[in-house]
Amino acid sequence: MSEVRSAEKATTNIVDQSQSSVKSLWTDFLALIKIGIINSNLITTFAGFWLALYFMSQNPLEHWGTFLLVMLGTALVIAGGCVINNYYDRDIDVDMGRTKSRPTITGTIPLPVILGLGIAFSVIGLLTLYATTLQAALFGFMGWFVYVVLYTMWSKRKYTINTVVGSFSGAAPPLIGWAAVDSTLHPAAFVLFLIMFIWQTPHFLALAIRKKDDYANAGVPMLPSVYGNEITKRQMVIYTACLLPLPLYFFQLGMVFIVFATLLNVGWFILGLYGFLMKDDQKWAKWMFIYSLNYLTLFFVGLVVATIPSFL
Repeated sequence: MSEVRSAEKATTNIVDQSQSSVKSLWTDFLALIKIGIINSNLITTFAGFWLALYFMSQNPLEHWGTFLLVMLGTALVIAGGCVINNYYDRDIDVDMGRTKSRPTITGTIPLPVILGLGIAFSVIGLLTLYATTLQAALFGFMGWFVYVVLYTMWSKRKYTINTVVGSFSGAAPPLIGWAAVDSTLHPAAFVLFLIMFIWQTPHFLALAIRKKDDYANAGVPMLPSVYGNEITKRQMVIYTACLLPLPLYFFQLGMVFIVFATLLNVGWFILGLYGFLMKDDQKWAKWMFIYSLNYLTLFFVGLVVATIPSFL
């Protein structure tokens, strides 16, 4: 009986180890594709898609196929860009606490496999977007090229303006979603692009303040690491101030949305100003970072919710 129990225990241990390995591999894969970035960008892609239907007075049920394609294609293009970013940055990621556990550093996923995944995701994603419209694929490629080539391979290691360069990439998803429905692009699509472009600088500079030492150790010239927190704070306040008038463009969505979006902007602007009064920059930067994430979700969900009555 003891031998049987030992065998059962050994089998159970093997199964547990196997399940743990699969779970660990899946966690590494999600880190590799930067699932958080994908999720946040899909929110803005959907908002662009949905608003295009609203401005064109189209029935969403008639475009469900396009919806699936544009969301899948966008996710794959972003995943491909993020994987290649991880592959390219492996020499500096090893020096940062935030990134040193990525599979490109730990070796849990072979480097040739990682590079192959990055290329495959990128190509399949662009082809999927092309199945909607050529314009959607072009905007997808623009975002990918800026992130992989102009940001990762060029500006990130050379200039403090790297955040601004990368912002062009992060602002592309609303245009992708819009172009999948309306290839001519209503001016409102470019307002969404502008909002996302402006949003990213205070968002990432907040992270740069929090990880200031990490970036300095890796030799990445982020603004707070090179010029200090005070200049960085001023830049963040300027960008949040630039967001203040933009909700007014969406007057067609009603006064409730305008007030809601304006309060979001004013709240972020005031929090930015408060940074000059706080002595704990790390705590303030954490607040700014968390606010930026909530701002992104609430603003774009608010855009969608404001238009729902017109589809009923």
